[in-house]
Amino acid sequence: MSCNSCSTGKDGQPKGCKNNGTCGTDSCNKLTVFDWLANMSLPQGEEPFIGVEVRFKNGRKEYYKNTENLTLSIGDVVATQAQSGHDIGMVTLTGELVRIQMKRKHVKLDDEEKVLKIYRKASQRDIDVWSDARDKEEPMKVKARQFAIDLKLQMKISDIEYQGDASKATFYYTAEERVDFRELIKLFAKEFRTRIEMKQVGFRQEAARLGGIGSCGRELCCSTWLTDFRSVSTSAARYQQLSLNPLKLAGQCGKLKCCLNYELDSYLDALKDFPKMDVKLYTEKGTAVCQKTDIFRGFMWFAYEGEWMNWHKLTTDQANEIIALNKKKEKVASLEDYASELIEDVKSDFENVVGQDSLTRFDTPKRKNKRRNTKNRNTKSGTKRPEVQKQGGEAKKPQHKQTQKSSQNKRRKPNPNKSNPNDAK
Repeated sequence: MSCNSCSTGKDGQPKGCKNNGTCGTDSCNKLTVFDWLANMSLPQGEEPFIGVEVRFKNGRKEYYKNTENLTLSIGDVVATQAQSGHDIGMVTLTGELVRIQMKRKHVKLDDEEKVLKIYRKASQRDIDVWSDARDKEEPMKVKARQFAIDLKLQMKISDIEYQGDASKATFYYTAEERVDFRELIKLFAKEFRTRIEMKQVGFRQEAARLGGIGSCGRELCCSTWLTDFRSVSTSAARYQQLSLNPLKLAGQCGKLKCCLNYELDSYLDALKDFPKMDVKLYTEKGTAVCQKTDIFRGFMWFAYEGEWMNWHKLTTDQANEIIALNKKKEKVASLEDYASELIEDVKSDFENVVGQDSLTRFDTPKRKNKRRNTKNRNTKSGTKRPEVQKQGGEAKKPQHKQTQKSSQNKRRKPNPNKSNPNDAK
């Protein structure tokens, strides 16, 4: 979703508002909530909700109280209360939807530590100081990373965020272990001449702040719509029968991909009817072990011990039936009796993911002109074509011109009827 200033132009090229996350209409920023109550008026005697949602850099959102009864709309730049000084942010949501968002995120309006006040609408001087501070963040990040490398600290400074009045800079970093950065803070305070705050974030939060493109070709879920990060384990990949390759299962944050949990519930529901993979089927012919399962079609493949190349396809009901008989210490004759009852729908051997045949009308193989190829081959080799039988007549040999130079240079045989002038001499 994009605003009018960021949407694609007539020539097909993106316009780009070049506001770097401070879009005035606030419709193309990540984690934006659509205000579907904007055109509806409140009932008589109902006062508007004083809570306001304000967005800061990289989608960081906070909730504030509009105690001054300011007329605020989406996109207004406001000066908000901070622990010391004031901060500059942009209004992203007002009205009753703010109440719902605060309830969803377990934020209470009476909590004075979390819910602060909005001072005023930002003046031009406030905006100039704010924009100048934003321009300093990128060169500061380069120097800060170099200081951390010089001190040999096992940490990575991922982002820097200035407060709106440029009185404080917050350094976001990631680290595997606990880091002693007391010397680093002294260097930062001496170099940048401002108050320093170090804030450690997780690797998923770092990817959410920086953004990027995933292996699926879309923007990262954590930087667009995903707000709560649930733990992802390798068992999610095992249930979905995915190869446990860390290079494929890991996202840009280095952790397991969040999308492994998206379809996990569907797989778990489908696996309820399946027996365990380590259960063996005992038959009179031998003991069978499960080799493969098709979860959504409900099939299992078993092979006898010692005959690993011959697999027998069974349904989950048939496998459960044999297991129930084995629990009663009964054995079936063989798996072939059950596998022969399956009737499969024979489809084309080669299909792509869309369900179309791999050979389309554009991929049909061209017919070879055997007669033409034979003619060229015979001409190059200097041999004659075989006799062709005409209907109602004798066979005739087709006449061919000698194309080879070797045939032109052959010596002619002497004719005995003609006299040789050399003999007369």
